[in-house]
Amino acid sequence: MHTPSSGTLFVISAPSGAGKTTLVRELLAREPALRLSISHTTRAPRTGEENGVHYHFTDEAEFVRLREAGGFVEWAQVHGNFYGTSRLWLAEQLDAGADIVLEIDWQGAQQVREAFGERMVGIFILPPSLEVLAARLSGRATDDAATIARRLAAARGEMRHAAQADYVILNDDLAVASAQLHAVIEAARLRTCCQRARHADYFQLFEKD
Repeated sequence: MHTPSSGTLFVISAPSGAGKTTLVRELLAREPALRLSISHTTRAPRTGEENGVHYHFTDEAEFVRLREAGGFVEWAQVHGNFYGTSRLWLAEQLDAGADIVLEIDWQGAQQVREAFGERMVGIFILPPSLEVLAARLSGRATDDAATIARRLAAARGEMRHAAQADYVILNDDLAVASAQLHAVIEAARLRTCCQRARHADYFQLFEKD
């Protein structure tokens, strides 16, 4: 439940290759007050990735230990690797009034919604087509053919859950999609519940007998 000091959790989901990471990077550059949640993963770092910046890279034993201790608000196994989001960090940041951006898959988004309810805004990024998605994945040159085929197969199932999000953005044109994502953030901040919390004294003027 929102309180006067509560922040908003923006959960952004998309199939691999839909452009989610690029859009989030542009959003954070445009909105420096937003904070990015750093997930834990057992996936090996890719070239240029730093521990604590892109992910908290951990081995499977440590991940399982944290999971069993209830340390993750959501976790999932994706493409053979584990991913999880710190429950404590999210709660502390939101209670302090920070707005948080979290990049996770649709399964994780469902788990987060169960935990944070109205404090969460779900956003799903769609590619223009599976053909465009395949071209983007191939163009990254980070995965082999078998991995790309596996990601495309997974994408079909993932995109069926887009309607479960509060907002859906089609990333056909990056500039347009970026503007739409920023508009969603602004719209969420202007929701009555948020304004009532942030401008409580003003609203009380109209609620007096």
